[in-house]
Amino acid sequence: MPKLNGRVPKYSLHRASGQAIVTLNGTDHYLGEYESPDSKAKYDRLIAEWLADGRRSYQSQPQAQSPSRSINELIAAYWEYAQAYYRKPDGTSTQEIQTLRQALRPLILLYGETQSEKFGPLSLKAVREAMIRKRWCRSHINKQISRLKSMFRWGTEQEMVCGSVFHALLAVKGLKRGRTDASESDPVRPVPDELLIAIKMHISKQVWSMIRLMLLTGARPGEIVGLRIRDIEKTGEVWKCDLTEHKTAHHGHTRTIYLGPQAQTVVQPFLAGREPNSYLFSPVEAEAERRVELSKRRETHISCGNVPGSNRKTHPKRVLGDHYSVDSFRRAIERGCDLAFPLPAELARIKIKGAKKIATRWETIQEWKTRLDEEAWAKVREWQIQHRWHPHQLRHNAATHIRKERGLDAARAILGHRSLAITEVYAELDRSLAADTIRQLG
Repeated sequence: MPKLNGRVPKYSLHRASGQAIVTLNGTDHYLGEYESPDSKAKYDRLIAEWLADGRRSYQSQPQAQSPSRSINELIAAYWEYAQAYYRKPDGTSTQEIQTLRQALRPLILLYGETQSEKFGPLSLKAVREAMIRKRWCRSHINKQISRLKSMFRWGTEQEMVCGSVFHALLAVKGLKRGRTDASESDPVRPVPDELLIAIKMHISKQVWSMIRLMLLTGARPGEIVGLRIRDIEKTGEVWKCDLTEHKTAHHGHTRTIYLGPQAQTVVQPFLAGREPNSYLFSPVEAEAERRVELSKRRETHISCGNVPGSNRKTHPKRVLGDHYSVDSFRRAIERGCDLAFPLPAELARIKIKGAKKIATRWETIQEWKTRLDEEAWAKVREWQIQHRWHPHQLRHNAATHIRKERGLDAARAILGHRSLAITEVYAELDRSLAADTIRQLG
C-alpha cells in the first residue's frame, strides 16, 4: 500500500511581487505582504478550510493578479480587441465602436487610474450618475452600462480581472422607468410631411434620393448609404438588392431590398457609367455638383477674383469618403432642416469681428454657447427638437404607409423583421381608421 503524503503546502515568498503565496492543488493564492501577520492569518485560514474540504481543489479566493491592472490598462486591451471584433466584412468598423467610445469616457474620467480589483457596484453606479448628468436618456444609459459590464466579463475571460469583480457588477440593475432622474427618450415617430418637403431645396440630389429610397423601400439608413451598383439585380419587374452587409448579418440572417417602379426611377440616374463596385450615392459627386452650381451663380467675372478651385485648403481636416455614413447622412439632413427653419434672430449665431485680413466671421459653436444664457440655450434645443428630424424616422414613415395599404404582414416582410412585434414598433396605428369605425359603430 503506497504511503500517504501528509505534508501541508508551504507558506512561501513570491519574489516577483513580494507577496506571500501558497499553492493548493495547482492553484496559487496570494496572501498579501510576506511575513505580515495578516498574510499568516490568511494562510492558516486557507489551510484549515482546505483540510476540512478533504484536500480537494480549493477556489474560495480568486487568483490575484500580479501586478494588479488599472482600469486604463483594461480599457486599452479591450479597445484593441473591440476594434478587431466589431468590423464589417470589408474591414471597416461598425457603429458599435463609436458607441463604445462614448460609454468609456465617463469611466476613464472617474476611475481610469483605479485598480480593477477596487472597482465595485458603487463605482459603476457613480459612472451611471455621471451619464445621467450628461442628460443621456434612461434606455441609452442602461445599454451603455451593459457595455461596460461586457468589458469586465471579457477581462475576466482573459484573466485580467478577478471573477468576483464582474459578478459583483452584475448586482447593479438597470434604471427603471419613473424611478430615476434620467430622462425618458421620446418614441420615434414618422417625419411630418411639412418637415420632409421643406428641406428638399437645401440638400444635395444624392441625399434627397436616399430619403426617397428609404420611403419607398423601408430600408435602414445603413443599408441605403452602403448600397453598391453590384448589389442591384435588374431583372424582372421588381429589382432586388441582396445585401451582404446589414444589421443582422452576424446572426446569419439574409436581407433583400425590393425596388419597384418608383424606386427604380430614383436610382436610375446613378447607374450610368459607374463601376460595379462603386457606391450608388457618393458625397464626392455631391460636392463636385455643389461647386459647379456655385460657379454658375457667380456674379464676379471669371477673370476677376478667385480662380475656381484656387481657394481650397491643401490639407483639409475632413476628407470626403467614397460613400455616406449614417452619421454624415444625418448631419446633411440636420443642415437642411436648419436652413429650411432658421432660428429666431435673437437665438441664431451672429457675425463678429475677425482677425487680420478677415473683416468678419461667424462665431464658433463655443462662442455661441457662451453668449447665450442657459434659458436661451434651452430655447435653441427646443427649436431644434421641433424642426429637426433624423433618417431613422423615415423607416417609420415607410412602415406606417405599407401597413395602412397592405397590412402588418406586408410591412414585416418588406422591413425584414423576424417578428410582427418588432414591426408594431415601426408601424403607427391607423388612427383615422379607428375613428371612422367608432363613428359608424359607436
